[in-house]
Amino acid sequence: TVGFADIEAAAHTLAGQVVRTPCLRSERLSELLGCDITLKFETFQHSSSFKDRGAYVKLASLSEEERARGVIAMSAGNHAQGVAYHATRLGIPATIVMPKLTPFVQVEKTTQFGARVLLEGASVDDAADYAHRLAAERNLTFIHPYDDPLIIAGQGTIGLEMLTDAPELDALLVPIGGGGLISGVAAYVKALRPEIRIIGVQTSDSDAMARSLKAGRRITLPDVGLFADGTAVKTVGEETFRMAKLYVDE
Repeated sequence: TVGFADIEAAAHTLAGQVVRTPCLRSERLSELLGCDITLKFETFQHSSSFKDRGAYVKLASLSEEERARGVIAMSAGNHAQGVAYHATRLGIPATIVMPKLTPFVQVEKTTQFGARVLLEGASVDDAADYAHRLAAERNLTFIHPYDDPLIIAGQGTIGLEMLTDAPELDALLVPIGGGGLISGVAAYVKALRPEIRIIGVQTSDSDAMARSLKAGRRITLPDVGLFADGTAVKTVGEETFRMAKLYVDE
């Protein structure tokens, strides 16, 4: 289980390696909604996403032998860029498998960060199957986008920073795709401030976590929507589902 100590260790690993992003009150949203809204600006990361955090923590944990062999990841966007950016920085060869319908700008950015990009499969799930096969064939380390303790701990450092910068928070609203972000953030926040409510947010056509928590088991959606493709996940992670059951209030 990923806990407080793991996230503190991840924060130590990340010091000086990712952007310490600001946590600022949104005047406009606060006015519109009639309450104080604070935003965490993870768009300021090198790859424009919080995925930088987990990717670096995982890559930094690899042995010299694993680094030399290289890594592989499957992603249609932000995880791909986080892995590509930090793998290149660390001198690790990276292959990223993306679905064939991935927008060109995502493919281009991932390539510019130094990864080899392969377009395979009609869906994220097809691309994931191909990436796992290639990892086995070529003895590459698979870097999971969310269901990995080190990835979860890296994303959890957002919770650590938010409690430091905005200790007056009474609730945290966190988007959910596979569940890595909310698992890490909730584990840290609930360890220190159990009274803070953790609320997960999904689009109604990609609500695998909401349905799984309601059913008491992981369910697989027959299809996902494209309104928010970064959170369009058919099946949430095993560890992330277990942690969401423990820590997510709503």
